[in-house]
Amino acid sequence: MQNKPKEKIRMCIVCRSQSDKKTLLRIVKNKDGEIFVDKTGKANGRGAYVCKTKECFQKLCRQKALNRAFKCDVPMEVYQKIGEEFE
Repeated sequence: MQNKPKEKIRMCIVCRSQSDKKTLLRIVKNKDGEIFVDKTGKANGRGAYVCKTKECFQKLCRQKALNRAFKCDVPMEVYQKIGEEFE
């Protein structure tokens, strides 16, 4: 009997829905304080996951959810850069 590898389940920081890690967008804050979209899913640093929907992105900006997730002030330019991933 083979053990099937378990899916890595993560929670969207905006809508709180749980989903497979691969279906969510990972945003990382590294030790230098840079915040960026992690396309590999393996970058070092604190990760936050967001659904790849326009609704979640709009709420992410409106609620400034990254400020809460990373416990720091996140400039609007960072939100705008992340928004490019949704287009």
